[in-house]
Amino acid sequence: MLLDGLTKNLDLSVLEELTIEANPGDLDADKIAVLKQSPVNRVSLGVQTFDDKMLKKIGRSHLEKDIYENIDRLKLAGFDNISIDLIYALPSQTMDQVKENVAKAISLDIPHMSLYSLILENHTVFMNRMRRGKLPLPKEELEAEMFEYIIAELERAGFEHYEISNFSKPGFESRHNLMYWDNAEYYGIGAGASGYVDGVRYKNHGPIRHYLNAVEAGNARITEEHLSQREQMEEEMFLGLRKKSGVSMTRFEEKFGRSFDGLYGEIIRDLVQQGLMKIDGDRVRMTKRGLFLGDTVAERFILE
Repeated sequence: MLLDGLTKNLDLSVLEELTIEANPGDLDADKIAVLKQSPVNRVSLGVQTFDDKMLKKIGRSHLEKDIYENIDRLKLAGFDNISIDLIYALPSQTMDQVKENVAKAISLDIPHMSLYSLILENHTVFMNRMRRGKLPLPKEELEAEMFEYIIAELERAGFEHYEISNFSKPGFESRHNLMYWDNAEYYGIGAGASGYVDGVRYKNHGPIRHYLNAVEAGNARITEEHLSQREQMEEEMFLGLRKKSGVSMTRFEEKFGRSFDGLYGEIIRDLVQQGLMKIDGDRVRMTKRGLFLGDTVAERFILE
């Protein structure tokens, strides 16, 4: 129904990428057939891990076999732009388990993967268990080893590490995510969607009934944040430095009318000296060590 509505009201033929996200096991043959008849041309699966015991531990309902079944069905239907999400540094996870996960992911023969370290949110079961000492997470040194191993193995398999957590075969970078990291504008349409237009970040009402009521009342947005130029420049750095290609100093100055060196020159030179950043012609970017310490490095670009 949603795809029908979009197709009837928008010219989706001009889209370079239309991604749908799903969990392994959600896409049976009938659903995949419907997707194939639609403008959807990219599918992302929330695999997380290939370990059935770990999947149960982190509250996932699918099994390893569901991953292979869904990938096979998608390929059989003609989808060639397939991505998976994996999580590493999971509770009690060992380096051998990470190696096994990476090997199984590579064996899928797909063009894109996103790999994230486990992030604990406040007021969640995982965070509460960790604070009580009942959630043994890998030490930072082991997590760094996992990160370095993942990069090396995926690059050896022909993947480009084009963003902190993302790897792709040539030409299969995630177009919509690149827009976020380029700090470009985008529309958020639908329940719970977020957008960024004219320096305003906004979020729509979440539950569908609340969203529809808000639309009828004339304003679907539940929050709006008007960013100052300082905040926009900070976001340009935070987001852009997630990419392997980094940030263009010329583009920054053209966009904001401010001297890049005047704002960040001293900070950049200090980070270069620490081995966390590099200057490549017009661009500044993270080293591999800088990428692992991403948020810590990004904090240096908060303007006083």
